[in-house]
Amino acid sequence: MKITEILDADSIIADLKAEGKRDVISELAEPLVKSGKVRDKNKLLDALMERERLGSTGIGENVAIPHAKSNEIETIVATFGRSNSGINFDSLDQKPVYFIFLLIAPEKSAGIHLKTLARISKLLKNPLFRQDLMKAKNEKEIYEAISREDSKLI
Repeated sequence: MKITEILDADSIIADLKAEGKRDVISELAEPLVKSGKVRDKNKLLDALMERERLGSTGIGENVAIPHAKSNEIETIVATFGRSNSGINFDSLDQKPVYFIFLLIAPEKSAGIHLKTLARISKLLKNPLFRQDLMKAKNEKEIYEAISREDSKLI
């Protein structure tokens, strides 16, 4: 599954305003609420923060992939945000996070959830791609960069 199948251009935030982990996750959940893909934002936030309590989803190299399963959605969805100033996400390498993919999967979707997490992780491991994301001027350019890089993966 390509990332562009679950990430809409309208679900990208080029300049996250929030500074703390919970606030950033809340800001990233907002496009899902506005689009009607998520029914109850508070339940979604609870699921995401419960996952964070198990261990930070800040995977290192300035990347975080907060994710959870929820009965608040029908199909797997994602949002993406870029922080220009960096966020303390309790990352494994203790570096600030600039790139955040938020991923929500239906409660009974273990296989696709794990495959999508792996694809996002693989995508963001590329330092040149992360540079492209940082150089992008707006949401449209970020979406185009994600689409280009995503199409390179098998």
